[in-house]
Amino acid sequence: MSWYRPGMLNREIAEAARIARRAGVILMDIYRTDFDVAYKAEADPVTEADTRANAYIVAELEKAFTDDGIVAEETEDESDALKAGRCWYVDPLDGTKEFVARNGEFSVMLGLAIDGVATAGVVYEPENDKLYSGVVGYDAFLEERGERSELKVSDVADPSQLKLVVSRSHRNRAVAEVVARLGITREMTSGSVGLKAGLIAEQKADFYVHISDRSSRWDACAPEAILKAAGGRFTDLAGDPYRYGGTDMRNRTGILACNAAAYEAVLPAVREAARSAGLIE
Repeated sequence: MSWYRPGMLNREIAEAARIARRAGVILMDIYRTDFDVAYKAEADPVTEADTRANAYIVAELEKAFTDDGIVAEETEDESDALKAGRCWYVDPLDGTKEFVARNGEFSVMLGLAIDGVATAGVVYEPENDKLYSGVVGYDAFLEERGERSELKVSDVADPSQLKLVVSRSHRNRAVAEVVARLGITREMTSGSVGLKAGLIAEQKADFYVHISDRSSRWDACAPEAILKAAGGRFTDLAGDPYRYGGTDMRNRTGILACNAAAYEAVLPAVREAARSAGLIE
């Protein structure tokens, strides 16, 4: 990690990257088998991969950062989110539906919030050996098959020229309303919030909108840190920043991830669709 500058949470990024890569091996070992699928709730699958990777990540973070809080999707105790200071938000398998469908669009996500603000993050896509990382206020990077490159979002400002990345499993009518209002003509699909944020950071897409309350803080922390480090914006659908802490893990007012150049033009259309969907007033 020699390319990271002093003061950039070098150790945190290095440890998170190591842990995410190893968790990715755990996922892929199970991915290649005839694994079972259970459901925590309707349309909310969980597999042995989720639970095994979760246990590994939590144990490794506890060893590496003994004083930090840890909130992980497959760990029931979320009391660490109430601690002041530093807390890791972990999604051991973001994109379980994609994992089950075996399309490769899933990731491991580790985000570090400091004093309630997403500050550092790692997102690892094991299928293609892609690791996104970033520290807000410094830089974001992509490591892919041994090659490293710096990440910067696009400067496309005209909403009609933006490329929207949409969920393969969650596209809804409200998103279609945003597309119509902005005159969007280019779309691509991807699973995993982290991979969508990564595509925006790579300039392969320009924005993503999740007009639903069905996501959680562990879906947001790492992608937010990486996208902001790459010069992008990551807020709720009202345009308000995320705060990490407290016992309510739900992102009740959705997600908007966008390059900075188009954010202010996109936000009014997103707000209107969110109001129509009853997510914001």
